Amino acid sequence: MSAPPPVPLSVPPTTPPVSRQGSPLLGFGLDVLLAACILLGLSLFCGLAWGLWRGFEVGMAIAREGGGAPDAAQLGTQLGQPGALAQMLIALVSTGGAALVLYFWRRRAVPAERAASHAAARRGSTWAWTLLVAACVFVGSSLIGWGGKQLGIEPVPTNLPLMEQAMAHYPVFLVAFAVFLAPAYEELLFRRVLFGRLWAAGRPWLGMVLSGAAFAFIHEIPGTSGNGLPEILQLWLVYGGMGVAFAWLYRRTGTLWAAIAAHTLNNAVALAALVLFGIQ
Repeated sequence: MSAPPPVPLSVPPTTPPVSRQGSPLLGFGLDVLLAACILLGLSLFCGLAWGLWRGFEVGMAIAREGGGAPDAAQLGTQLGQPGALAQMLIALVSTGGAALVLYFWRRRAVPAERAASHAAARRGSTWAWTLLVAACVFVGSSLIGWGGKQLGIEPVPTNLPLMEQAMAHYPVFLVAFAVFLAPAYEELLFRRVLFGRLWAAGRPWLGMVLSGAAFAFIHEIPGTSGNGLPEILQLWLVYGGMGVAFAWLYRRTGTLWAAIAAHTLNNAVALAALVLFGIQ
């Protein structure tokens, strides 16, 4: 018996997608587990590669200067932590790699889906919805930030120090990374792969919530910053709401390009705010 046909990306919200075999929740959990393992493995590999390269550079510098072997403390100081450029490249390879592997392995689009997506991208209403959702995300995030400030909650995003350092030394690469590359691979992973699985199984609202929660967690992992519980919850609310909005837009328009564009606009506005006003 042949497998059921894939769900066209142009399916309107009122039409339930075709169910796929197997438990969609188990499939979603497996996707999350695979993404986490691939992301962690690539991060460790890239970190090891950076350490070996940095160690080679330090060794060559010592050899040129004719100095003796440095002690452990001196060597640790010379090696240091990966800089802003190295951290962005590691994030690009690890998260982008996980997104591509999961897409081609688990949720690769068939020709009919790609054709439907291209047709949706040619509709003017698609981009009107994109602008509307991007504006709503900006307003919603601003209101959440304002409300938190009234309660004395002022979180600092985990990636803010990295962005400030990158803006000072690698502004062009930061713009390319934050505005174009990150939205593309994040939408591919969180919307196409994670949300798309539950959407195809006829459970789009559950998919929006769960993929939004995964999107929020990856952006603010507890224990990786100085934020307390109220600050973490506020950031989760912002990122989670953003993820739900982009998933809704993907479903409403029928093309992932709309979600990527809205994400791009959001990151561009955030980066412009960092440049023009800073974040206190």
